[in-house]
Amino acid sequence: MADPGRDAAAPDPAEPASRGTGAAWDEHLAQLAAIPHARRLHLLRALLAVVLVAASVRLVWSIVENPAFEWATVRSYFFSDPVLTGLQNTITLTALSMALALVVSVLIANMRLSDNPVLRAAAGVYVWFFRSIPLLVLLILWFNISLIYPTFSIPLPGGGWSWETRDLMTAYWSAVLAFGLQQAAYTSEIIRASLLAVPAGQREAALALGMPPGQIFRRIVFPQAMKIAVPPVSNDLINLLKATALVAFISVPDLLYSVQQIYNRTFEVVPLLMVATVWYMILVSVLSLGQFYLERWLGRSAVARVSPRARAARSTT
Repeated sequence: MADPGRDAAAPDPAEPASRGTGAAWDEHLAQLAAIPHARRLHLLRALLAVVLVAASVRLVWSIVENPAFEWATVRSYFFSDPVLTGLQNTITLTALSMALALVVSVLIANMRLSDNPVLRAAAGVYVWFFRSIPLLVLLILWFNISLIYPTFSIPLPGGGWSWETRDLMTAYWSAVLAFGLQQAAYTSEIIRASLLAVPAGQREAALALGMPPGQIFRRIVFPQAMKIAVPPVSNDLINLLKATALVAFISVPDLLYSVQQIYNRTFEVVPLLMVATVWYMILVSVLSLGQFYLERWLGRSAVARVSPRARAARSTT
């Protein structure tokens, strides 16, 4: 009689002795982890990490010890009045431009999603136009808008008002309009995509409960869309903050223009540029921190932020 044990296939050493026991699988995983290739890969990653850390330390030390940066000069100008004035102008210019961009972008995004073909076409032309022109060119055009339209008037029955365009469009407000209107073209596409990402079933459920379209948009669609739009819009805000340095071309006293005015007198180019660089890094860090907390706040349960009727509408989906 043949021995069944001899006819059976020899067990694979790479397979665990028993698939039903956790201890056998743990032993099998330990054997896989002990493969020399895995150890070599782990050592390679550790070596790469050590090299990166060493290179970073060397780079930071070379910046700190390099006499060309003149850190004493950087400290002396860091909180000087011209620099702080330029910093304030940079912050207000960014805030006003982004506020204008958000208002216009929400309007344009809803026009792009409208059933009216005229509204869709107008919004599409707006996005195409402002995305086609480089920001610096648009900035210079707005600064010289008085050459194209010398007067600005509001006609009314029996009269009206008229102003000189050059009196209205100062360099500062030209920059606000140039940055805000172009940024609106990009932000509108982000908001449009975010609105489309909200499931249509939620709108239908809210309509079935008798909610008016305006309330559906405010309570259900818009909060969810904003949760999706916050990361890309925050990136746009950071890019807008850095793009405001272009206003130096039209002599708006922002942060970069202020340090340029100083080093044109003192010829201390590198330390003054480092003053602007560090301030920009601080502003971007603050915005990134604000983005983190805003995302965490929006990430809370949406049920706690909507009305009972909207909550019921969501539960049906």
